[in-house]
Amino acid sequence: MKSSFPTVERFRGDASHLSDEAFEIIRRILKNSTGFNLDSYKDKCIKRRIAIRIRATHSASSEEYCELLIRDAGELDLLLKVLTIHVSQFFRNPPTFAKLRGEILPYLFARAVNEQRAALNFWSVGCASGEEPYSLALILKESFAAEMARTKVSILATDVDEGILETARKGVYGEERLAEVTPSLMKHWFALREGKHQLVPEIKTMVDFRRGDLLGSGPFPESDLILCRNVLIYLERQEQEKIIAGFADALGSGGILVLGKAETLVGACRRRFQTVCPVERIYKVI
Repeated sequence: MKSSFPTVERFRGDASHLSDEAFEIIRRILKNSTGFNLDSYKDKCIKRRIAIRIRATHSASSEEYCELLIRDAGELDLLLKVLTIHVSQFFRNPPTFAKLRGEILPYLFARAVNEQRAALNFWSVGCASGEEPYSLALILKESFAAEMARTKVSILATDVDEGILETARKGVYGEERLAEVTPSLMKHWFALREGKHQLVPEIKTMVDFRRGDLLGSGPFPESDLILCRNVLIYLERQEQEKIIAGFADALGSGGILVLGKAETLVGACRRRFQTVCPVERIYKVI
């Protein structure tokens, strides 16, 4: 098929050789075909990830890669996975989970009792293949069984990639994702299946996985605890501020927000939060 793009020099495999015209075409293809909107993401990060796929497909140019995207739905799926990938493992950043177990969860359960509330809602944003929400479920099962007998807990886990959510729902992991899981947890809550480790149904059913986009329309779900770690760093500052303000609305007074180690509150929305633990990036809505 004759190319509809002008001839350009061979793609060298870095973001600087992704032309503005090709980037705009890729942006439109993604938005129209998958609903994934690049407008609010940092160009440098996105272009670097697009360059990975251009190099992987041996495309001669970014324009040639655009033609591939137009005719190959499989490559479109692969590009979306690269753009939305989050490297994760169980109990990633153990001190954060230690703080959740030792202080945050006891506070939230006590608050529910004091306010005579029957349920607590926890939300894991950008959950990828499920390690974060399942880690939270394991902590609850191991350390807060009595509290959950009084107060129902729901764990919502969202990601923009439906494919990775299907992986999360299966709950099957390799050794590399389980380095921080203790032998006791492995014995009680995982079963060895063909060289990998399968979470038992009792833990899997604690998490509700749904597709969700922070940049989509509508209010965020009402929550008592939001874990949004290493998601905002990919977004422009204006979008970060808008999302954090949305988190504050969803949490309400006394709700807890946990960000990633490289993230912090930005803009005017900082006034809506009190810092609980600056090291672990934990904040409480005022």
